[in-house]
Amino acid sequence: MSKILTADDSVFMRKILIKILNKMGHKDIIEAENGDDALRIFKEETPDLVLLDIVMKGKYGIDVLKDIMKINPDARVIMVSAVGQESILHEAKDIGAKDFITKPFKEEMVIETINRVLKS
Repeated sequence: MSKILTADDSVFMRKILIKILNKMGHKDIIEAENGDDALRIFKEETPDLVLLDIVMKGKYGIDVLKDIMKINPDARVIMVSAVGQESILHEAKDIGAKDFITKPFKEEMVIETINRVLKS
């Protein structure tokens, strides 16, 4: 199974995503509560997939994405955002995000998106 980093300043959202990932069979999951931690962990752990919230304390998700892409242009990053942030999501795709998940989300959509990106 893949090593996955989930970065969101909401503990609640991280726990929901971890529950879904566990249900999918993923056990090697690393949590980051802000953008700075996400970038540090990405450098240290080189995860196979990053679930990256756009709005976080510290470093903004788009800035973390830019830094991740400088480190590894092939990194698999799925942006996680609230409804109404569509323009930012398009910017994220241009920077290198592989896909996005919009909150509130349905479990099936999260599973489908993660599976699609991991197979790419």
